Amino acid sequence: MSRFQFVADHRDAFGVKRLCRVLEVSRSGFYRWVAAAPARAARAAADAALAAEITEIHADFDGTYGSPRMTAQLRDGGRRINHKRVARVMRVFGIIGLHLRKKVRTTVPEPSHQQVPDLIKRDFTADAPNQRYVGDITYLPVGDGQFLYLATVLDLHSRRLTGWSIADHMRTELVADALRAAAATRGGDLAGAVFHSDHGAQLGFKGSSQHCWSAATLDDR
Repeated sequence: MSRFQFVADHRDAFGVKRLCRVLEVSRSGFYRWVAAAPARAARAAADAALAAEITEIHADFDGTYGSPRMTAQLRDGGRRINHKRVARVMRVFGIIGLHLRKKVRTTVPEPSHQQVPDLIKRDFTADAPNQRYVGDITYLPVGDGQFLYLATVLDLHSRRLTGWSIADHMRTELVADALRAAAATRGGDLAGAVFHSDHGAQLGFKGSSQHCWSAATLDDR
């Protein structure tokens, strides 16, 4: 509790002047604090409404989103919002994204070391949906030293997660399933889109998984 709040709670019993003297706060500061009460209440109500919206999105994405992805999702929905406010509200209301603790190697270089052109040339933006995607594999600790692996596909225009898959392995099928999910989100058509990834062998799409991107360009970099 702040000292000004204590003065406000006990002013009728002891008087503002005496309480401010004992607590070593200024009366003028106390009265400014009282005058600002409506604005504080409005901010608190707005934060509570934002927290409710964040909580709903958090649940939709299985509790995995932290403040950066939550900010992107809110902006994708039309919200003009600062990432610092999102981080503060999530902290105050105890909304926590997934924190990965133990480092697990998820990028296994392709043995051939074949260099593939960087089709997006380090420009991680897109003018419209379904033009450029990025993807990666991360891991989810599930206890007893075990992990599940999550492959994601993100649209660089909206920053929206358009496809994902989860499995207990990092074989090529994991990424192929995530791309199939992204294709389903886009109505089954990824023709002409570019997928940008790291040099992981799982993202090379050789053999039986080649058909997943038969209608798109693969940028494996």
